[in-house]
Amino acid sequence: MISPDVERLRGDRDQGLAGLHALRNRTWDACLDVSGYTPRQVRPSAECLRTQVQRYVFISSVSVYGDPQHRPVVETDSLLPPAADDETEITGETYGPLKVACEQVVQALYGSRSTILRPQIVAGPHDPTGRYPYWVNRAMLGGEMLAPGDGSDHLQVIDVRDLARFAVRVVEDAQGGVFNVVGPRLSWSTFIQVLGAQTVTWVRTQVLEAQGVTSQELPLFRPEHGPLSSLMHVDPARSVAAGLVLTDPAVTVADTRAWSVTAQLTPVFTPQREAAVLSAARQDPAS
Repeated sequence: MISPDVERLRGDRDQGLAGLHALRNRTWDACLDVSGYTPRQVRPSAECLRTQVQRYVFISSVSVYGDPQHRPVVETDSLLPPAADDETEITGETYGPLKVACEQVVQALYGSRSTILRPQIVAGPHDPTGRYPYWVNRAMLGGEMLAPGDGSDHLQVIDVRDLARFAVRVVEDAQGGVFNVVGPRLSWSTFIQVLGAQTVTWVRTQVLEAQGVTSQELPLFRPEHGPLSSLMHVDPARSVAAGLVLTDPAVTVADTRAWSVTAQLTPVFTPQREAAVLSAARQDPAS
């Protein structure tokens, strides 16, 4: 939560420089850009603040790497081709290229005064997407719980508070460059244990595919060596060396659970859908 003592200045960079009048004739130690999705958004704020901030920290994404075939993914890996400056539609296909283009805008304008943070899926309390909270809430609900795969696949998320603290750290230490900001890499069997789920039924990937289960319905699950699974194997060594401190996954789960009790989130995988897929899994001869 933002302290009520923090001054709020309102603008709209979708309007270009014309929407940023509130920033004129002011100076700050840093800009932390958490909502730059298109170069048409990032360029106005980056240009406007060029002489008004000492450091521009841009929150990008590991999606800039696309889907590398080798693991682990490191900061020096090749990036996707950047999106065009006039691209504004954000889809699964354009998200990564748009972030690449935004990074390039910031780096061109700020040089060594730029810092690019590439987080994994951001998780923890106050997550409105429901991706991570789904698993926390489902385990808390009890009963027979569907778990995807056989437990040997992996997932990686970053606690939002770790990302926030590291963003402050790079400003305080005047750290420039590019950093993958990712959390511990867990097997799904370990993740399910951390969640505290009691009655678990593992459902083979082939059954999930046959039932048409999407990645949106089972968020965070990317079968090993399947599409985008490389982005669940990202190396955080450079960030850790620069001061990134990672929260124990059990703490992230517990704190997310405490918040979500009153958050009234709609499950992305409905109980009816889960029951139907579990029923199909029981008829799977290979199970």
